[in-house]
Amino acid sequence: MEKKEAELIKKECKKLSTKASLLSAGGGAIPLPGIDIGADVAILLRVLPKISKRFNLSQEQIDELDEQAKLLVLNAIKRAGAELIGRAITKDILISILKRMGIKIASEQIVKYIPLIGTLISAGISYGSMKIITHMHIKQCYDVVAEVNGFKNN
Repeated sequence: MEKKEAELIKKECKKLSTKASLLSAGGGAIPLPGIDIGADVAILLRVLPKISKRFNLSQEQIDELDEQAKLLVLNAIKRAGAELIGRAITKDILISILKRMGIKIASEQIVKYIPLIGTLISAGISYGSMKIITHMHIKQCYDVVAEVNGFKNN
C-alpha cells in the first residue's frame, strides 16, 4: 500500500468514526443506565473490524499473507501497541477497553440523573469516548501500514 492510498483510507475511516460517534451520542442520550454501554459495544463490534479491514489488517487478511510478510506485520502491530489489530474483536475485549475508560462510564451514569442537561452531557461524553477509541484504532492501523510499507507516518 502506498502512502497516498493509506491517507485516503485514514480519511474515510475518520468519517466512519464520526458516524459511529454520533450513534454513540444517541445511545448516551437515552436516560436509562447501561443502555449506552451496550450500544457502544455493538457499535465498536461493527466499526473496528471495518477499519482494520480497510487497512488490510483484519485477522483473515493477515492470515492470508506469506510467513515473511505476516511476521513483518505482526511485529509492526506489536511495536504499535495495537491490541485490536489482526485479531478477532470480541465483546469481552471491548468491555475491557470500556472499563479502562471507567471515568467515562461512571460520570456518564451519574449525569444521566440530572434533568435535561445530564442527557446532553452524557451524549457528549459518549461521542467523545467513541471518537477517542476509533481514532486510536485508525492511528494504530495507519502506523502499522506505514511501517510495513516503509513510508513515514504523520
